[in-house]
Amino acid sequence: MTTTGAREDTEDRVFAALANATRREVLRLLRDGGPQPVQALADHFAIRRPSLSEHLKVLRGAGLVSEERSGRQRIYRLEAAPLAELQDWLHPYEVFWRDRLKGLGELLDRLPDEGRP
Repeated sequence: MTTTGAREDTEDRVFAALANATRREVLRLLRDGGPQPVQALADHFAIRRPSLSEHLKVLRGAGLVSEERSGRQRIYRLEAAPLAELQDWLHPYEVFWRDRLKGLGELLDRLPDEGRP
């Protein structure tokens, strides 16, 4: 696989992981609360622990979390590097929309105000 193909595969896994609200919430919890054991994460959800484990598996596969064993516990940590790579991918779209909105603002500034004295 080429480097570009590997990067696209990683991006696909990250986008797929982020497509689920539960997984996005897990990332938020890890971002705001730092590394946490599975049970602390599970306490935030009304789903069975095996279901949460499946979500964590997807997040691990996308490189968005890492797992460390501490005795009998598994501690999860946010790994933000794949999100930075997505930001790099999204940046040209942000620039596109910023330019479009700037153009709209300039057009609106040139239009006469209705009801203006």
